[in-house]
Amino acid sequence: MEQSNDTDMRLISIPEACERLGIGSWAMYQQINKRNIKTVKIGGRRLVCIKSLNEFIVAMER
Repeated sequence: MEQSNDTDMRLISIPEACERLGIGSWAMYQQINKRNIKTVKIGGRRLVCIKSLNEFIVAMER
């Protein structure tokens, strides 16, 4: 079973996630709508889990 660390569970903003992936917000929201990147909504903010970004990158490498 894969172990995750505290960094993987950290939440970041959509602009931060875009910067990490090197994509624009339009492309990010397309991936979110396709459910390729998971997000959580806290209050009025939509946040991305770093673990979800890492899983997305691994899936894209395949």
